[in-house]
Amino acid sequence: MGNVLVLAEHRQGALRDITFEMLAIAPAIAKDLGGEVNVLLLGSGVDAMAEKIASYGVKVLVVDDPLFEHFNADKYQRVLSSLIDAYKPSLVMIGQTAQGVDVAPALAVEKDLPFVADVIGLAVEGGTLKATRQLYSGKVNAQIAFKPADTYLVTVRESAFEAPEPSAAGSVEKIESPLKEDLDYRKFVEYIEAEVGDVDITQSEILVGIGRGLKEDKNLPVIEELAEVIKADLCGSRAAVDAGWLPHDRQVGTSGKSVKPKLYIALGISGAFQHVAGIKGAKTIVAVNKDPEAPIFTVADYAIVDDMFKIVPKLAEKLKELKG
Repeated sequence: MGNVLVLAEHRQGALRDITFEMLAIAPAIAKDLGGEVNVLLLGSGVDAMAEKIASYGVKVLVVDDPLFEHFNADKYQRVLSSLIDAYKPSLVMIGQTAQGVDVAPALAVEKDLPFVADVIGLAVEGGTLKATRQLYSGKVNAQIAFKPADTYLVTVRESAFEAPEPSAAGSVEKIESPLKEDLDYRKFVEYIEAEVGDVDITQSEILVGIGRGLKEDKNLPVIEELAEVIKADLCGSRAAVDAGWLPHDRQVGTSGKSVKPKLYIALGISGAFQHVAGIKGAKTIVAVNKDPEAPIFTVADYAIVDDMFKIVPKLAEKLKELKG
């Protein structure tokens, strides 16, 4: 009792970041519940992935079977349902991803599990598991207490937690697949990679974001110069994308992408909650806005209250000097 079961996610032979992000919070929850962390890895020829996950000091339960060469929500659900019965975990964690949202709701209904989707926080208070999720497009953070049950289920938002570094040697245990035959009513056909444009901002280490404060596209070269000096990629708020200054694949926020750069420089971005939700994974946020009451300053690590067109050229010039 008290164990936490994390579903590992992988795509085209590579583990997804959400797997490790869930491992940032799972050990603490397992400790408070009086158990340990088990990670379920479904796939075919996944020994290297299993060893990588085990390096985070957890026990990896591996179902290595050609039936799991490709993701199939119904197959995953069959295995998870069987393992919940066999291992009786107190908590099951699945990523709030395209794969996760295909599996978790159906699993919750089948097993009659208390279920909270898209969580950004988990805690055990007074013996009760509580989940934090956002309501009204991020305007409100709500803490939800689970009703008493043997097993709880959550899906975890991507970039809600910072993935830890490998910590200790764990273990790998291969288990027999509960699925004995293929499911012919739902089959993998092909994998089509979504277009990400010339840059995938979800992988950028440094980002310069622009908002309505740019005013017009003829001002864009000023920002591009700064981005070039610090080797940053450009992104923007919905206002910047709607104005046609940037393509849609550069949009950050609830209707765009979630990013997690080491440095995010917000220029002329007011900080609407939709945009702020997309930059929660950023390690350091620098904001420049002439409005001292701009909401972006509530999440910024460094704030500059001034006209961005006075600050940006001077900043680019100074950085050029420092780089010699």
